[in-house]
Amino acid sequence: MDWLPIRIRWNSIYQKLLVTYVALTVLGTSILAGYIILSFYGYFMSMRQADLDAWSTALSESIADELEENNFKRVEVIVQRYGARQSVTLRLFTPEGRLLVTSSPQLDRQVADWKTVPGMKEALQNKPAQGVAKGILSNDDRLYTARPISRNGRRLGILRMSITLEQFQRQFRIVIFTLLGALVVTVVLCAFISERLARNMANPIKAMRNFAIDVGGGHLGDKLNIHRRDELGQLATELNRMSKRLASLDQERRAFLANVSHELRTPVSNVYVTLDALASGADEEPELRSRFIQTAQDETMRLSRLIKDLLDLGRLEAGVTTLEQQPIRVRDLMNRAVRAIESRMHSKNMTIVADVPDLEIEGDPERLLQAFLNILDNALKHSVQDSTVFISGQVEGNQITLKIQDQGLGISDRDLPHIFEQFYTGDRSRQGSGTGLGLAIARRIVEAHGGKITASSTGKGATFTISLLLNAPSC
Repeated sequence: MDWLPIRIRWNSIYQKLLVTYVALTVLGTSILAGYIILSFYGYFMSMRQADLDAWSTALSESIADELEENNFKRVEVIVQRYGARQSVTLRLFTPEGRLLVTSSPQLDRQVADWKTVPGMKEALQNKPAQGVAKGILSNDDRLYTARPISRNGRRLGILRMSITLEQFQRQFRIVIFTLLGALVVTVVLCAFISERLARNMANPIKAMRNFAIDVGGGHLGDKLNIHRRDELGQLATELNRMSKRLASLDQERRAFLANVSHELRTPVSNVYVTLDALASGADEEPELRSRFIQTAQDETMRLSRLIKDLLDLGRLEAGVTTLEQQPIRVRDLMNRAVRAIESRMHSKNMTIVADVPDLEIEGDPERLLQAFLNILDNALKHSVQDSTVFISGQVEGNQITLKIQDQGLGISDRDLPHIFEQFYTGDRSRQGSGTGLGLAIARRIVEAHGGKITASSTGKGATFTISLLLNAPSC
């Protein structure tokens, strides 16, 4: 149980981001500080080694001159002079490795075998040597070089020179502590900046998480107040758009359910009342019985049409209706639609004037025929007696544009934006006896074919415009 709060805290994206930023900062600054320290150490050691080589080379030449003349007193003076400082030790050996002159005689008397001293083995083999080793009979680190002294092919001796690294190590420790202090300050500053960055990243994500939870809980239409120009801002914008769309869909769903309930209640109630009247004795009068039976049949047919339209609309909106894809002659399809409503035209003494080009499109002929019939049916319902419905078509780019224009009372500006909505009933002059789903179904069919349908009205009649893609001409 003691580990549970820690595990919960680590599930916070703020904690993860903060720890990640700080860890990367510590790792980066540590690597950089280590690189600087190692580079500085290597540079100093190489410079000191180069200086030591230069000194020992110059001294070797001077000592070689004196050894050739057997001037050992002068050799001793040179060794004592340049090895007099505490930090520098200078030793001269015979070619066999026996100590000849030293700048530190008191210490060197304690050494029994000089061949074990670092660098001497190589020098006795006539090879120069250099490196870092502990001091002879001391524990301090020293930089040394050992080189044979030769003149005219004759080996005269061996010179070993060493310098202490104590001062450098003391200065190097100061550098290390300074870098560590700078590292700590850098990590603290970066941790502060990382905290702000982590909070700046985590707060919008937490807000969007809470927003998503609220939307999932049914609180639709809320808005995220996140104003950023990065991907989080774009995500917030999309979430707001999603919430708005879900709220709109929910409103449409509620309106749809209310309209469906109302549309279903009316025919069901009429059928129930009619059957109840027949059961109460109305069937005894033949004329009254026939009228009631006809009413029940009409309401049943109306209910059947409503259910069919609802199923069609539901399948189209859900995308489960499979559309056939085959070549269609637009003029032939429109002529079929006109012939289907010809008897209704004659009953209202109406005519249809059609001028549609003989062009080919790709799609489902039965579904497109249903869309054309729904629009023509709407035109017939709202046209006056002895009027004409005009059907025209023209090519616009890679599309064919069909226009169906009636001579009715038109559509008001208030109703025009909602004319393709389900069950919408606006201006009473345009209400008919249908289910209120015909235009909505027509729009879904046209859009499923990649087309577009719009409505306009100038106050005298309404015009429905359908745009569909033409088949590309074959080569």
